[in-house]
Amino acid sequence: MAQAKRIMVSLPDSLLQEVDGIVRREQGNRSAFVREAMLLLIKERHRLERLERCRNGYEKMGRINRKLAEDGLESDSRDLESYEDYLAKRE
Repeated sequence: MAQAKRIMVSLPDSLLQEVDGIVRREQGNRSAFVREAMLLLIKERHRLERLERCRNGYEKMGRINRKLAEDGLESDSRDLESYEDYLAKRE
C-alpha cells in the first residue's frame, strides 16, 4: 500500500458503536473498515457518474437520430457524415 496518512474523523457515537461491532465480529480494525467503506463509496460514485454520462449521451444521440430520421437522411449527406464521424470518435 502507498504511504498512509493519518487523519482524524468525527463520528456520532451510534455510528462508531455500529462500526466497532462489525470490526469485532470480523476481527478487523477501524482503519481497514474505513478504507473499505471509502473505496466502496468512491466506486459507487464513479458508477453513478458513468451512468449519468451514458444517459446524457443517449439523450443527445436520440435528438440527433430523430433529426436525421425527420430529414430522411437523404436531404443533406453532410448530416450523415457528421453523425458517422461523431460515432467513430466515440468508439
